[in-house]
Amino acid sequence: MISSPISDKVHSCFVPLIENGDRVMGSSRRILGTLGLLSCLTLSVNVPAAGAAPPAPKESPRVPFTQRYQAVQHGGLVRASNSGISCRKEEAPQAEPCAEVKRGAAGVNSDFEMFYSEVDKDPDTYNSTRAELKVPQGAKVSYARLYWGGNLRVGEQKPPEDNGRVLVAEPGGAYKEVLADTVMGHRTDTGSDAYQASADVTPLVRKGGAGMWTVAQLNIAMGHSEVGAWGGWTLVVAYEHPQEPRRRISLWDGFEGLAAPAGDGRVEIAGLDAPAGSAGRVGVVAYDGDRGTLGDSLTVTANSGRRVSLNDGENPFNDVMNSTITEFGGQSFVRQPEHLNNLGYDADVFDLSPALSDGARSLSFRFSGESQGHFLGVLFVQTDARR
Repeated sequence: MISSPISDKVHSCFVPLIENGDRVMGSSRRILGTLGLLSCLTLSVNVPAAGAAPPAPKESPRVPFTQRYQAVQHGGLVRASNSGISCRKEEAPQAEPCAEVKRGAAGVNSDFEMFYSEVDKDPDTYNSTRAELKVPQGAKVSYARLYWGGNLRVGEQKPPEDNGRVLVAEPGGAYKEVLADTVMGHRTDTGSDAYQASADVTPLVRKGGAGMWTVAQLNIAMGHSEVGAWGGWTLVVAYEHPQEPRRRISLWDGFEGLAAPAGDGRVEIAGLDAPAGSAGRVGVVAYDGDRGTLGDSLTVTANSGRRVSLNDGENPFNDVMNSTITEFGGQSFVRQPEHLNNLGYDADVFDLSPALSDGARSLSFRFSGESQGHFLGVLFVQTDARR
């Protein structure tokens, strides 16, 4: 087995391809400002001395995508996810009824007054949602990371100082405070105040295991605005299981704004050894993708060859970031609440196998942004490996 939370030196790229000058001239509702050119870095890890207090997380308006974890082992990746806010009443004349939107009808967050989802009936929390984590029986958790984020500015302005803190309860357990342990993405413009934070929760998930996980106190704003409210959380878990195929698993994260006509972004994964006919999957977490606003897509190219579109019945090729939480186009785990249109929060898993038909030594993922933009936060990949 080869594994590391972050390798000593990780080479990574996220490339916003600038097509018409170096400034983004998109909608005033969304992501304004300058997107950088080619971003490549070598990440050097400094391990703190035993017993030393971890440094306070810093913020950056842009966090280039880097590899967070990788392993080659018998096992795989699973995730639990849910949005933290949904519609309460219609604000736009053309808006579908809120109840229908929750059941999957077309609708965007800016057409509604948005309000927190609350499932725990705890008077000390103002938002809480649950989702099932399906770790296979007999598996050992090798790594787990929790991601959360949203918009701080809607009908109210939430304090950014609270971005790095959430409450988490394992199945049947009580809430525990979880604090961000890495650089947080935090970007403001004239319409939104968006962020993403994350934390290593491996010991907690090893103890809590499979079942319904609850996350509360997401720092997201409610109300109505031209941009709209959004936010949610995703727990990504790598596990080992001796009876499963040998696989290469990789977790990447960052915080990148994508908006047309600036172009596309890329994440490059090298060093693969996927044989021909391999099975694989790729998961993506994104913020503020609007259902019905076309132009956002996700493609992958293996070995600099044929480009394959990643889409399914719930995520069309030209509207991939459309506020869904799905796996291969279906619902693979229980959520509370279980809204089908999550109004600005995406956490989807796609079938990667068509791109692996001839094997793969490398994969290049290419993301395009719709005219109103969205924020990309997490990418996780699982492919078969040679025995």
